[in-house]
Amino acid sequence: MAHLPSHLLLTPDEMACADRMAAKSGIPSFALMLRAGHAIAAAALRRFPQALRFAVLCGPGNNGGDGYIVARVLAEAGANVAVFSLGNPVGLKGDARLAFQAWNGSVDALGEFEPRAGDVVIDALFGAGLSRDVPADVAAVIAAVGAAKIPVVAVDLPSGVSGGSGKSLGAAFRADCTITFMTRKPGHLLLPGRSLCGCIEVADIGIPRRIITAAAGTLAENRPEIWSALLPLAAPDSHKYRRGHLAVFSGEASKTGAARLSALAGLKSGAGLVTIASPADAVAANAVHLTAVMLKQIETEIELNEWLDTARLSAFVLGPGFGIGSRACDFVLALKDKPLVLDADGITSFKGNPAALFKAFADDETRLVLTPHEGEFGRLFPDIAADEMLSKPEKALKAAKRAHAAIVYKGADTVIASPDGRALINANGPPWLATAGSGDVLAGMIGALLAQGMPAFEAASAGVYLHGEAANIAGQGMTAEDLSNEAGQAMASLTKSL
Repeated sequence: MAHLPSHLLLTPDEMACADRMAAKSGIPSFALMLRAGHAIAAAALRRFPQALRFAVLCGPGNNGGDGYIVARVLAEAGANVAVFSLGNPVGLKGDARLAFQAWNGSVDALGEFEPRAGDVVIDALFGAGLSRDVPADVAAVIAAVGAAKIPVVAVDLPSGVSGGSGKSLGAAFRADCTITFMTRKPGHLLLPGRSLCGCIEVADIGIPRRIITAAAGTLAENRPEIWSALLPLAAPDSHKYRRGHLAVFSGEASKTGAARLSALAGLKSGAGLVTIASPADAVAANAVHLTAVMLKQIETEIELNEWLDTARLSAFVLGPGFGIGSRACDFVLALKDKPLVLDADGITSFKGNPAALFKAFADDETRLVLTPHEGEFGRLFPDIAADEMLSKPEKALKAAKRAHAAIVYKGADTVIASPDGRALINANGPPWLATAGSGDVLAGMIGALLAQGMPAFEAASAGVYLHGEAANIAGQGMTAEDLSNEAGQAMASLTKSL
């Protein structure tokens, strides 16, 4: 590899820009195609030495050009190769035409391809740049390959997957492995694309690092190298007040568990002090379960304001189990000058008037972190959520700018976005994170990082990543309690590796 940062992602448009910049710098574009074809062929031979036939499906553009090079290299290696083309390859232009001429073998129409036992498909139909639904004849081939359960090696991305959004465009191959070039694309990490790519290999085809980094935008994978320099680390002279005081608001007596999960996660994640602010009817229910976490009765907005005036409080979490309604809104607006993680009921409480929330936190540096899942996102940002033309990162970025907040748009492909245009896709969370209480734990982990002085976007990004690491440590079958308990181990493991 060209020593590129592991977190780097390029959208299809950015990759096209890098290709143009490489050509302008004097690197022949056909030489890049040759290297790409050789890398794909090598991967196919290495992964599927038992193949009786490689069926190379070539599209009408440069992805198809890669396929013709693959076909030639495989044939030269002694493999049985059959090539099928979408459209007449005689009409190909540029590098794709040169690649077709280099194949110099027979080509059948795509409609003549019939999967058979022992086949391995090389999918070189569309790649990452597709922006429309696949044609019906391609969808029929995708269905036939899926029904036959034969392996697929995808060139750049499985055909039918959008490289920018990860969406399935009508139909898409489910690849056993995907070979992409220089960097991954957002579609490799965003769902459902991530689940359709199989194993992903990134091949260095010789575009210089300076060109790739110049073409890259502000979207990347959420990795520690982005924010680890700002991670709060305990110093020899640390004491609890220097490590911040996190306050977590509890709901009524029958709904106290969520706040305790957040509070425990905050304590495990390094906050020096954690207090649960509890309504009067829930004090006894909370007290019986708390030891290191402190307890404070806060019933009214007046009591909250008095507490804010007298206590050394660093950051707040409001929402888990709190209850939906005007009291939640009043408490949030009272905290408008404080670092706040707003989750669950706290988000839903502003469904009828999201502008009031956004206005309250509109000034100065970003201090609000919103952690909506799909439904909650739609309650605060209904127009953005409904726009099917936007990818998940694009939606998160629009929301972050509108709300002047760090957005944690939750899901199996969680996206973290900042009002300044940065966005990260998280990929380390295992499937078993989808369990009751997981979001409450995440809110507490982010709150602890805010309490220790980490900026909102970095705190959100680190919290999401550490949340995934804690789940991996806890293992399959974990509960939210297990996840909270492993938050500290996730932090310890990460800091040890830095």
